[in-house]
Amino acid sequence: MGIQNKRDSVLFLLGDLILLTVSLWIALAIRYFELPSREALVTHASPFGIVIGIWVFVFFIFDLYKTQTSIMRRELPSRVVRAQAVNTILAIFFFYFVPYFNITPKTNLFIYLFVSSALILSWRLLFELVVHVGKKGKAVIVGNGDEVAQLVHEINHNERYRMHVVVIPSSSPIEVFEIVRREGADTVIVNLRKEGSGDFAAKLYDLLFLRTRFIELHTLYEEIFERVPLSLLEDNWFLENISTHPKRLYDGVKRLMDIVIGAVLGMVSLLFYPIVIAAIKLESKGSAFTLQHRIGEGHRDITLLKFRTMARDDGGHWGKGEPNEVTRVGNFLRRSRIDELPQLWNVIRGDVSLIGPRPEFPEAVRFYHAHIPYYGIRHLIKPGLSGWAQIYHKEAPHHGTDIAQTKIKLSYDLYYLKNRSILTDLIIALKTLRILFSRSGV
Repeated sequence: MGIQNKRDSVLFLLGDLILLTVSLWIALAIRYFELPSREALVTHASPFGIVIGIWVFVFFIFDLYKTQTSIMRRELPSRVVRAQAVNTILAIFFFYFVPYFNITPKTNLFIYLFVSSALILSWRLLFELVVHVGKKGKAVIVGNGDEVAQLVHEINHNERYRMHVVVIPSSSPIEVFEIVRREGADTVIVNLRKEGSGDFAAKLYDLLFLRTRFIELHTLYEEIFERVPLSLLEDNWFLENISTHPKRLYDGVKRLMDIVIGAVLGMVSLLFYPIVIAAIKLESKGSAFTLQHRIGEGHRDITLLKFRTMARDDGGHWGKGEPNEVTRVGNFLRRSRIDELPQLWNVIRGDVSLIGPRPEFPEAVRFYHAHIPYYGIRHLIKPGLSGWAQIYHKEAPHHGTDIAQTKIKLSYDLYYLKNRSILTDLIIALKTLRILFSRSGV
């Protein structure tokens, strides 16, 4: 299915490029009530070619080339609308503030936006009918638990997979063999990393002669949901996938980016400090800054500098002492993430990175260590101001504790630990900017 996911992403990209190009021809035809002339096409080709390139990049940032899970499909119309809203602003800026091409297509741009949005949305909604046609295959999945249930629901309710899955809770090779033959299944999804799975797999050897293919359960779950299935993890998974051995090129480039970007943004952010400080002090008494303790790389204590967002400075010790609440100014600072600007100096110092798992309060870390297996693994690397979990897990608790939601958050953190790279960090950075500009918070 990994090949299918990549193929679909390429098809989405090619389809978008074709439709965005065709939309220009249609927009010109609608605008002038006739087939566009060669001169009109040549005049608009170069500037709109650049616009199309920018728009495709924005589509990528808005996850329009990700695996189209059931959740993604439900969110598809709103994602396309938000992406096109950003694209409209960028196109207006391009045509009216970069006058190199000497055209400012007000009407043409409006028509082009409408036509292209309709075609892009229709293309994605009709994708399954156009590309994933044919009879559904059958598969059996060996296992149980929440992650297995999620996987089964996703595959059985998403037409893109062209497959129906039957669950076999038992790990008896004989039962699996019989069900595969009875159901006519051509695929077996199984946890081959589970302790003792070697003997289990050996007993299913004869299924190869029935042209049965085997898919590793962990790998399939990660490809579809882009997070790690916690309930299926055992010690050997961490030995195989999580390494503390230095990645010299990656670590060096990342640290250089932290220093350079942190310093530039830190200096620019100083321009806003007087306004933020004045706003905080006008609404409540006390320091405009607060020092908050967190747990960093290697379980060491770190102290982060933030703008105060609460009525009084409690040092981030939620749930203790006198009642406290977020101020109106503080609420705005949190939603816009302005309250975290002082942490750029923590980035330069090396306490945190721009990208990585979010650092937690010491009290929360102690609690989760006692209730969530493998929780401490997230402290093998330096925490960050934004990360994979912050982008894709909106229900993560910010204050207080929540075991269920934190397990999901940990599954995203482990996915990042396994797949971290310069490209992954760049993707997180771009999507963080998207979230900030849309003011949806992370």
